[in-house]
Amino acid sequence: MAASDVHHGGGATPAASVVVPCVTLNSGHAMPVLGFGTGSSTPPADLAATIARAVRLGYRHLDTAAVYGTEGAVGAAVAEAVRGGAVASRGELFVTTKLSMADAHPPRVVAALRESLSRLGLDYVDLFLIHWPVAIGKKDAAAAGELTWDDLSRRLVPFDMEGVWRGMEECHRLGLARSIGVSNFSATKMSRLLALAAVPPAVNQVEMNVGWRQEKVREACGERGVVVAAYSPLGAHGAHWGSDAVMNSGVLHDVAATRGKTIAQVALRWVYEQGVCMVARSFNEGRMKQNMDIFDWELTDQDKAMIAGVPQRRACRGDYFVSPDGPYKSLHDLWDGEI
Repeated sequence: MAASDVHHGGGATPAASVVVPCVTLNSGHAMPVLGFGTGSSTPPADLAATIARAVRLGYRHLDTAAVYGTEGAVGAAVAEAVRGGAVASRGELFVTTKLSMADAHPPRVVAALRESLSRLGLDYVDLFLIHWPVAIGKKDAAAAGELTWDDLSRRLVPFDMEGVWRGMEECHRLGLARSIGVSNFSATKMSRLLALAAVPPAVNQVEMNVGWRQEKVREACGERGVVVAAYSPLGAHGAHWGSDAVMNSGVLHDVAATRGKTIAQVALRWVYEQGVCMVARSFNEGRMKQNMDIFDWELTDQDKAMIAGVPQRRACRGDYFVSPDGPYKSLHDLWDGEI
């Protein structure tokens, strides 16, 4: 994402104090560089109201997924935002959802998106992503919601990248998804996909933060005009698989103290300065506001040099997709050596 690709989003923002910049995707559509994440094992009881509050604060990109179980809340929030005047129309919001592993089979892709749209109460999504390059066996897919992570590793089948991508392209052709892309694809898998795609992926959403910089993925995507979006830009601190490499970083603490910013603001600003979009999740209104306050200041060269020394470790390793009898027999296989 080059600096020249970033522009300020248009449309009415009557209650918003911050306008989030947008990047133009290779599909020609504009995507706000900061998204509001809704994936959580402990979402608030009033999640729809929380998301609607985020829209009033200025968030215009809402990120969900079939496996999150939050599509209904996102849809309700979109309806409330339009009804309450936070936005003039649904077109001012950018909604992302993702194909589940249970539906990562060529015949299921279009039907799965239609089901997501029904839960969202929308005619289209702005971005539809393959959540993981992973597929659950068809006989197990109906019970996928009841599977434990331990069960999952024993029920995986080879992922038909080309067949599933043809389904994604059909979603795009039908107008059900304005842009299509992937998530958790290594640089190697991106190269394979780009070689076979008739409609290229617009986005690869991957774990990325100061503690996992994803240089190979960013290089592979940048060469082909694919936007990288970071999930867990704050390290998913507190999640069962998360890392404290960001929020408990002594380096970020020192930079934040010097700059009069929060650690989260420094971490998000660093991601933005890499030319990467991001999805940040907080259901606390104060932190929701703080996470948006990253666009009118810059890190110094000294700040960036300090941050460059933060140790690197992937937090979301995907161990549950590895099995001696499955398609990925090691983490090396899953990530193509990018571990």
